[in-house]
Amino acid sequence: MTSSAMLQPEPAPIVACTISRDVQNFDLLIEDMEAELGESWGDLGFNDALTFLDQEEAQGLEFVAIAVDSQDEQDLSLISNLITAAKSAQIKVILIADDVSPVALHKLLRLGADDFIPYPLPENELHEAVERLRKKAELNAVADTPTIEETQTVLKATNDHSGVVLPVHGLAGGTGATTFAVNLAWELATVEKKNPPRVCLLDLDLQFGSASTFLDLPRRDAVYEMLTDTDSMDSDSFMHSLLTYNDKLHVLTAPAEILPLDLVSPEDIDKIIETARTNFDYVVIDMPSTLVAWTEAVLNQAHVYFSMVELDMRSAQNALRMVRALKAEQLPYEKMRFVLNRGPKFTDIAGKTRVKRMAESLDINIEVQLPDGGKQIVQANDHGQPLGEHAPKSPLRKEIHKLAMSLHKHNLAESTGS
Repeated sequence: MTSSAMLQPEPAPIVACTISRDVQNFDLLIEDMEAELGESWGDLGFNDALTFLDQEEAQGLEFVAIAVDSQDEQDLSLISNLITAAKSAQIKVILIADDVSPVALHKLLRLGADDFIPYPLPENELHEAVERLRKKAELNAVADTPTIEETQTVLKATNDHSGVVLPVHGLAGGTGATTFAVNLAWELATVEKKNPPRVCLLDLDLQFGSASTFLDLPRRDAVYEMLTDTDSMDSDSFMHSLLTYNDKLHVLTAPAEILPLDLVSPEDIDKIIETARTNFDYVVIDMPSTLVAWTEAVLNQAHVYFSMVELDMRSAQNALRMVRALKAEQLPYEKMRFVLNRGPKFTDIAGKTRVKRMAESLDINIEVQLPDGGKQIVQANDHGQPLGEHAPKSPLRKEIHKLAMSLHKHNLAESTGS
């Protein structure tokens, strides 16, 4: 005889939960959770979730998706407790935010949310976030610790330097700002053999920074932790956040995940740059192309602010708008040094005439012209090597080397007063 109980299908195990004031306010989240997990997910209110996360049943959860909107900011302490409880139970947290202020978002992210998605949810974004969490879990399970140890800087904090700050800002997409920043930093780090300067490269493009890719360095959670808790950062913890390339160039990579550019405040950036300055001779900064609240902080700390352009209308218009914006805010626009990438060849008279007309029409000086790096640039970046190692005879590498030599000689002359 067959028992009727044997005919009942076993309920699907719950592997994830949404946590919100009212999940019906997040209908797109409901659809994406069903598409991703079928019936293997549940929904909890804020108060119920706090009780549930302390129970043994919660141990089987893969992740929780905490959905908040502007009305929830008054319950920020409760939501903070939820994130803390989930992290204590070793449950991954995906934060879904709809019209939440940057201050509130910053506070919640600092508590350790593993991923962040704006609402309304972009297509497939929840699926990609879940895949990122699973991939990270797999990588942690088979963590290749020697790789981190090999790239972990062993340089000690000295707090006795007064480094030169050299931001690089691409005024249009694809102008080669990151390539220039990475290679300028490398050339400065190797400008002398006997007594090389200490050089730090800060990748402050928090969303799409690729300095780590161009140097084949891993991205680390320590960067995110440092960015979200600069109040407790000191020189030792800052140095611990850096990775080193060939024991010569020290790099603060961009975070592993895409983060809001306003995650950090001008005060955070000031402290990071000042800490770098006191421990390195040169601080090269790869900036996001977007102007943000802390761009002013970088500009004020900069000794020279390299602005990358190309010989086209978009670069000309953006350069004009940039200068006007800085003048309108009475910021030190005179620190800007325009660098023309993919400049005309020596024999290209027409091209040189166009460069001259562009500079005159914008009332700027284009002080550095870089040749087109061609395929060697793509190959060097894909191999994770600076041009000085991958293609030392490249015309582009030679020009960047000349610039690094000029900067270093000028800095030495300034420091010695000669």
